[in-house]
Amino acid sequence: MLEAVTLDQLRVLITVAEEGSFSAAARKLKRVQSAISQAMANLEGQLGLLLWDRSAKVPKLTEQGRAILAAAQRISMEFDALRRLAAGMAAGLEPAVSLCLDALFPLSAAIELCREFAQAFPLVELRVDTQIMSAVSAKVLRGDATIGVVSPMGLAGGLGHKLVRRVLAPIRMVPVVASGHPLAKHRGMVSVQSLSAHVQIVLSERFPDEEVGVPDQAVLSPRTWRVSDLHTKHEMLRAGLGWGNLPEHLIMADLRSKVLTRLRPESWGEDEHKLYLSAVHRPELTLGPAHLWVLERLTALCLAIDKFAKEPPQL
Repeated sequence: MLEAVTLDQLRVLITVAEEGSFSAAARKLKRVQSAISQAMANLEGQLGLLLWDRSAKVPKLTEQGRAILAAAQRISMEFDALRRLAAGMAAGLEPAVSLCLDALFPLSAAIELCREFAQAFPLVELRVDTQIMSAVSAKVLRGDATIGVVSPMGLAGGLGHKLVRRVLAPIRMVPVVASGHPLAKHRGMVSVQSLSAHVQIVLSERFPDEEVGVPDQAVLSPRTWRVSDLHTKHEMLRAGLGWGNLPEHLIMADLRSKVLTRLRPESWGEDEHKLYLSAVHRPELTLGPAHLWVLERLTALCLAIDKFAKEPPQL
């Protein structure tokens, strides 16, 4: 007769356990004590279990009763969550937000966004993915992500015209090399000839057999190693395998500790490789409360990135 068990009976069980007695539960629930006793008797009969030891003046939960109480508490919490979710969705709250971030987006800001989202929308599913360049826009256009954070390279080839765009903040790309690399000995500007004599490590999404992907950016050396993720590029540069650009927020600790050294190519201006990140979504997307919140928090977090980027570079 388990199907006859009601949510009210389970909540009466929880209240009796919390209040310590049938009479206290009756007062809390504003019912007569006999109604509480009857509810517990009915629950025991439907479950076929003895939940309360009534041999003492104040009934106490049996071992079976404690196990049923734990299950009742879980069911009650799940039901409350269901009720909040249904109320939220009726008010326009989305069941899920899917976010695709360019690898240039600072990890610390992404973690903070997720932490705050979990607190603000505990019942909304958040899916987070990281891609590079045009792969971000492609996921948004396919509907695999509802919001993307993309670099200018990711909007090339007309992709930007297919999406609604909100500019967030600049990311300063800094040319660096390991401190033990021969290029690190240069003082002042470094000529293209000097740079061309060494391997340049490039973040790339070029596909030799396919006409897709964004062309490689800021390439000065004919000796080029291409990688498809930022972490690999960072570690290769730290290992002294070549030189290349990395986002300043990623390498500040390396610059301070002199693991990496900043280069000044004579063919590049000081802020030539400042890239503006943008939030993008499809024009037809209906922005509910959770999506609007994400866009606003991305803007606020990126303002902090912008302030960080304006600080004098560490040499």
